[in-house]
Amino acid sequence: MKQVQHYINGQFTQGAGTQQILVTNPANNQAISTINCATADEVNQAVQSAKQAYMSWREVPVSERARVMLRYQQLLKDHHDELAEILALETGKTLIDAKGDVWRGIEVAEHACNIASLMMGETVENVARDIDCYSYTQPLGVCVGITPFNFPAMIPLWMFPLAVACGNSFILKPSEQDPMTPQRLIELFIEAGAPAHIVQLLHGDKAVVDQLLLDSDVKAVSFVGSVNVGKYIYKTGTENLKRVQAFAGAKNHCVIMPDANKGQVLNNLVGASVGAGGQRCMAISVAVFVGESKQWIDELAAKLAEVKPGLWDDPDAAYGPLINPQAKQRVLNLIAEGKAQGATCLLDGSEFTLAGYESGNWVGPTLFTDVTPTMGIYQQEIFGPVLCCVCVDSLEEAIALVNANPYGNGTSIFTASGGAARQYQHQVEVGQVGINVAIPVPLPFFSFTGWKGSFYGDQHAYGKQAIRFYTETKTVTARWFDDDSVSGPNMTINLK
Repeated sequence: MKQVQHYINGQFTQGAGTQQILVTNPANNQAISTINCATADEVNQAVQSAKQAYMSWREVPVSERARVMLRYQQLLKDHHDELAEILALETGKTLIDAKGDVWRGIEVAEHACNIASLMMGETVENVARDIDCYSYTQPLGVCVGITPFNFPAMIPLWMFPLAVACGNSFILKPSEQDPMTPQRLIELFIEAGAPAHIVQLLHGDKAVVDQLLLDSDVKAVSFVGSVNVGKYIYKTGTENLKRVQAFAGAKNHCVIMPDANKGQVLNNLVGASVGAGGQRCMAISVAVFVGESKQWIDELAAKLAEVKPGLWDDPDAAYGPLINPQAKQRVLNLIAEGKAQGATCLLDGSEFTLAGYESGNWVGPTLFTDVTPTMGIYQQEIFGPVLCCVCVDSLEEAIALVNANPYGNGTSIFTASGGAARQYQHQVEVGQVGINVAIPVPLPFFSFTGWKGSFYGDQHAYGKQAIRFYTETKTVTARWFDDDSVSGPNMTINLK
């Protein structure tokens, strides 16, 4: 069985901790590796090592830091398939999903190669008589990333390449449920020529997180995960005078207008709702059918019924198991609650099992209709392959429904009307909006912009010390279609 390694003070080590965590294969819940949780002394060593490394790294010319990123992004590409296979084994994702996870992270590493132009300051001459004013963009110090299980390559790569390229040092505390992928990311980062102490890798549970949040030498924290944990990290971190950006939960709605391309809508809804087992913060979990489009629900159920979960190396598998038995049980409980509260379960995947892997964390595609906002399956982020259908009479009613929801991570609308698209993207209170695009995840040179209960803190936690940002950013991704075509030019707008 593989022993997961920490990376502390420039060395890989299994650690001295006596508390162990087993890492299991979600397809059968058999152990594949083990973690020794970091001790308090090891956490302190990591922080002090990162602090010392920062003092010299911040003085390294930005062009040299960029060259490390150039070498790193190439190594990630060279090892893309290897990383994807490690990721698929420990998460249960299909290989194609795992490759997408790795590639979206590589795109951020590519973006970090352009760090010199991103760190340029600002100047104004003669702000007063004979007085000029200018600002510098400077690093902060020791930064911490706390990452979730569902994207063990992409989300760590959201964080440490940019933080380190800016001149910070970084401590990564990944999910203990799939730690082998982050370990390999750090191994390749060191191979790329990053200074031995500029990154640290710590594995463990809440005790490790709490120690990092309380340590006065930690200056900034970035988190992605559940709502309750996000609130806790934001509250604890800011109370200890740290910059914190905490991306939390979501309940993403897809609005379907009657004039939309039906085939395009149904295909997109299937992938966006049950892809990756629904374990994505950008997954569509509510389909809002406007007017006559509700007639498409039965066809949607038929398409979802064709989707089959399977093993990571099965090319015919649409998605894999959920991450652990607790996640599966939570989804099953919500399905049962939906039925008990009066929703109609058109497709029930709660009894699905895979032959030969009956002990795995399997849930089949599930579709509810007659869902109301008072039901638990509507109010909670299910994080499973479950889609809820809500029917409304007008676009205005759809907008009011979405805006009443406490979360604001992502949303989308499918329509042939430019007017309806513009009204929706302008009035909806959600940070990322797709127009004829089901999951509007922006590329790294745009903001990832959750609103309301989906985000807490400072989106510039690694950024400028002298400037505070008070405006929210909305990223809109649009793909326009002519008549019944299913392809067309892309248009991306960044509204501030």
